[in-house]
Amino acid sequence: MKSRRCLPLSALMAPVFLATATFGATAAETMKPKVMVITMFGGETKPWLEGEKTDIKIPVPGFPKDYPDVACSAEGLCVLTTAMGYANAASTLSALTYSGLFDLKQTYFIIAGIAGVDPAKGTLGSAHWARFAIDGSLRHEIDPRQIPEGWSNGVLALGAKTPGEKAQWGAGTEVYRLNEDLLQKAYALSRETALADSEDAEAYRAHYTQEAAKGKPEVSICDTLSSDSYWHGSMIAEGMAKWVALLTEGKGSYCTTQMEDNATLTALRRGADAGLIDFDRIALLRTASNFDREGGDQTAVESLTAKSGGFGPSTINAYRVASTVAKAIISDWDGWAGGVPAN
Repeated sequence: MKSRRCLPLSALMAPVFLATATFGATAAETMKPKVMVITMFGGETKPWLEGEKTDIKIPVPGFPKDYPDVACSAEGLCVLTTAMGYANAASTLSALTYSGLFDLKQTYFIIAGIAGVDPAKGTLGSAHWARFAIDGSLRHEIDPRQIPEGWSNGVLALGAKTPGEKAQWGAGTEVYRLNEDLLQKAYALSRETALADSEDAEAYRAHYTQEAAKGKPEVSICDTLSSDSYWHGSMIAEGMAKWVALLTEGKGSYCTTQMEDNATLTALRRGADAGLIDFDRIALLRTASNFDREGGDQTAVESLTAKSGGFGPSTINAYRVASTVAKAIISDWDGWAGGVPAN
C-alpha cells in the first residue's frame, strides 16, 4: 500500500499545486479534481490506493472517522470512501461538496463499488454500468402473513392501495437516470477490460442454471437497485424486479443491488442544484460480489451465508473497469473538460 501523508491542507497545497499545473490549481486556489472516485468501504478503496499514486491526503471535516480524507494524485485523480449505507453515503458526499476544499464544477464522479447481481443478467465478478438507480425502500410494505387474498406480495407504492399501482406521493429521490452520453462512453471505453476471476467463483457458479450466471465475468449496461436493507432470495428479488419496472414505467431492469447509490446521488443532486457539481458528469459502476438469490440446489439462507468467491474479483474489477475510464478522462482532459466528447 502507498504511504499516507496526512498533512493539513495548508501544509501541502503550495509545494504540490505549484509543481503540478496539470491539476489546475495554484497555492491560492482550491483543488480541482478531474475525476473523483467514490467507494463505500476499505475493501473497495484498497485497489485504488495500491494501484495509483494518490499521495496527497486531504482531511475533510464531516468525513467518517475510519475514512477521514480524500486521496489524490498530482494528475487529478481523487478517491474517497463514504462508509456503508444511506446515512454514511449522503453525509460524506455532502461534507465533500460543501467543504470549500474542492472546486467540483468540472469534476467527473465515478461511483465504483461491489453489489449483488441477478444471476439472469450477470455473474460473480461481472461489471455493470447503470442507466437508472432505483430506490428499493421508499414504499409501503405489509408482512406477507397479513396480505389480502390474491396479492402476490405485500409491497405497495407510497399512497397506493394495491400492488402494481403507481405512487400517489413520494420523496423525489426514488429514481435517478444518469447521463446517457457518459454511460455509453464509459461502456465503450471499458467493455474490453480484462476482468479478474477466481477458482472459488467458478466453482460456485455451478449452483445456478442461468446462462449469464454460468459465464465468465464481463462488462455490461444494467440498472442498479438501492436499499439500506441487505435483502436476499428469489421471492424478494422477483418483487424487486416488479418494483423497478413500476418506478421506471418499464424502462428499467435492475441487475445489481447495493446499499448506497440513491443516497449518494441525492447528495450530488443537491450539490448540482446549488451550482457546485455537474450532475451530467456522474457514472455509476457496480461489480458483482455475490448473487442476490439462491441457486437451484440451495435455500436462501444457504446462499446468503455461502462464500461465493466473488468478493476478490469484484473489488479488483471495480478498480480495473472504473480506472480505465478515469485514466481516459485525465489523459485527454482537453477533450473532456467541456463535457463528454462526442467521439
